[in-house]
Amino acid sequence: MPSGLIDAYPPSPDRYDEMLAADGRPRAHWQGFADRLHHFPDDNLARRADFVRDAIEADGVTYNVYADPKGTKRPWELDMLPLMVSADEWAQISAAIAQRARLLNAVLGNLYGDQSLLAEGLLPPALVFGQHGYKWPCRGVQPPGGVWLHNYAADLARSPDGRWWVIADRTQGPSGAGYALQNRLIVSRAFPDAFRDMHVQPLAGFFRALQDSLGRLAPTDGEAPLTVLLTPGQYNETYFEHAFLARYLGFPLVEGQDLTVRDDTVYLKTLRGLRRVHAILRRLDDDFCDPLELRADSALGIPGLLGAIRAGRVLMANALGSGVLESGALFGFLPAISERLLGEPLAMPSVATWWCGEPPALEYALEHLDDLVIKPAFASMHMEAMFGHQLRGEARRNMIARLQAQPHAYVAQEWVRLAQAPVWSRYREQRLMPRSVGLRVFATATPEGYVVMPGALARVAPRAGMEVISMQRGGLSKDTWIKAEEPVVHTSLLKKRLGVIDLVCAASDIPSRVGENLFWMGRYAERCEASSRILRAALARVSSSEGGRDPSFRGLLTAACHAGVLPVETIEDPDEDIEERLLAAVFDPEQAGSVAANLRALAFAASQVRERMSSDNWHALNRLEQVLQTPAATIDQALAALDRVMLSCISLAGFAMDDMTRDEGWRFLILGRHAERMVGLSTLISVPLDAPAETRERMFDWLLETANSIVTYRARYRRAPETLPVAHLLVFDTSNPHSVAFQVETLRHDLERTASELGHPCPPLLDELSSQLRRFDLTTLEAEHCDGACGHLGRLLMQIQQGAHTLSDELHRRFFTHTVRPVALRRVA
Repeated sequence: MPSGLIDAYPPSPDRYDEMLAADGRPRAHWQGFADRLHHFPDDNLARRADFVRDAIEADGVTYNVYADPKGTKRPWELDMLPLMVSADEWAQISAAIAQRARLLNAVLGNLYGDQSLLAEGLLPPALVFGQHGYKWPCRGVQPPGGVWLHNYAADLARSPDGRWWVIADRTQGPSGAGYALQNRLIVSRAFPDAFRDMHVQPLAGFFRALQDSLGRLAPTDGEAPLTVLLTPGQYNETYFEHAFLARYLGFPLVEGQDLTVRDDTVYLKTLRGLRRVHAILRRLDDDFCDPLELRADSALGIPGLLGAIRAGRVLMANALGSGVLESGALFGFLPAISERLLGEPLAMPSVATWWCGEPPALEYALEHLDDLVIKPAFASMHMEAMFGHQLRGEARRNMIARLQAQPHAYVAQEWVRLAQAPVWSRYREQRLMPRSVGLRVFATATPEGYVVMPGALARVAPRAGMEVISMQRGGLSKDTWIKAEEPVVHTSLLKKRLGVIDLVCAASDIPSRVGENLFWMGRYAERCEASSRILRAALARVSSSEGGRDPSFRGLLTAACHAGVLPVETIEDPDEDIEERLLAAVFDPEQAGSVAANLRALAFAASQVRERMSSDNWHALNRLEQVLQTPAATIDQALAALDRVMLSCISLAGFAMDDMTRDEGWRFLILGRHAERMVGLSTLISVPLDAPAETRERMFDWLLETANSIVTYRARYRRAPETLPVAHLLVFDTSNPHSVAFQVETLRHDLERTASELGHPCPPLLDELSSQLRRFDLTTLEAEHCDGACGHLGRLLMQIQQGAHTLSDELHRRFFTHTVRPVALRRVA
């Protein structure tokens, strides 16, 4: 019951409790929130927990834990209860983190500059040069403004006496700031009154500082600055964060293949051609950024990137080579380095650390192993921390042997018993449970110095007694609320006043890869809907008493095979396990052409352009993916699932028409939909046209149904389907959005505008197809026996189908692959 939540919460005598003081009462900065917990009605918190979980699912917030069966779809874990930090305490933390960021930035400049720290003995050369983190090709590089470390994060732990310690530095491409922002958006909605009344400091100002500083420090040569966010791709564990930040900051989300270097200048491949890039906010590790000078087998980087950086033509945030500082072995040397470079002591010390590469440190580690944690000295080792007090027998002897064999590869750190904070039970027990907690705090460089985010990503151990906090090991997260003494002023990333340069910046910079994925997103969305209509018609006839034996049913199966929905052997033996085959065509993701396989392809294309999609659009996609996750055992269940698929596909089409800006990306999405519909309609209509006269008109019922035009036909003609009116409605009627002519004319119009805007001549291919449709003599279909006319029309539809495939290939060559010279679109004979 809520009234007893805090009374039932168990404090720990040997740990600092974030919520409760030593006397068991809530700390002063927790009091307001604790009072609310005390007075919440029964089940109120359970409903809020459901809200948080539903919001995570609806927003598609994911974190990929490697080897997890959910893969890239694993939901982000967020505890609904925020972590409270007082304003006074945060002021001390913020000042210490800003100082540490300044220090580490100076260390990077020294290590890649005059290296006086090594010459003066303040850092052992073996510690720097003996690891993969130091990048020799970056030696002598001078970043714009002398800023190496644009983004910095520190992992903090609180000891039982209440002091904060730095336990890890994140200097290469710190992750988590986007997740902290997402946590804030969700938790502030779960507790809106508490968030308002407690004057929680907002986060937007931090991201505004990051946004502005990259634009101000970038070498623009008077041009409007273009900053991109470089991601390894959707299989990275934090890809959601990359897409989320790109959308929030207004930066194009790019992969290595989207960029090219020419004459020591980085360019973004856009649908309009090449556009110079002035700054790169990277989430790609140092090694993979440039296969020419760093890791040669990298398929994720940009050849020649380091040359452009060396020439001062692009800003890289963070600078290449900054990963050298992620070694925990540096901790013991930082106090002296701070005095040397900054002339001041460290405001927040690192946890006591001994680099075992020094003989006295190794001797101390072996002697005090039970009180220490053994960690890898270098991030490239990928070794988990080992707690000395947990090592017994053979495991202990092996650890000692490894330390003695390669002492330089290990550090020994003091074992800090982490603070604990309350979390809401995930198992519906409706109670608070203590879990180990730590903070990841973020700082960003500005021309005025480092700015620290007034909040943090609180990371929580998933189980009681667990000492290591890691999201890769199933950890939870929390929103961190920094209380202000008075109402806060909310800021926005939107500029107060726009200038001419901002209007230039607002021009579309759509990467070619994004345009290509939008094009295929349109095709797969249309393909999912079309295949669902075909299968729904087939399943409905199989379930009826006569439908499966109707001669026209074989034509429907033939159309499904020609459309790639069913395997071709279905035509050869339509009576063999037809129900099983139809169900597999709906639910089997491994069967080519199935609805499930097309949904998977649609989800992949959509994931590549996530930063360009509205929340509502993404919610519809999430629902669409979940429809077929449970295979159906009956035809009725399959029919219900197909109805939901079609409804979701219609929703996607509606979002495309209502939510998306009419830019080049939207045009390629629409081009994809119409090109796919042109192929599908041509394929379907050709089957009855090629059938014998005695069965042709019996196929028109399923043809009109699968072409989504049966209601229009009945309202218009009020009679049984006949060849002439069906052919006119589905092939020649430009007012019917489900006719072949409508697709041709729409593609002509859209391609004419797209080609004009993007600087390419309008293709002649569709003009020829349109002309052939207009020249077709409809009177030839009036005769009772019109086999010759039907055959002529069927051949024309096959030409149109082939023309759609040719058009797709040529669009790829013109706009997506950046061939040196545009290839003329071929005419269809």
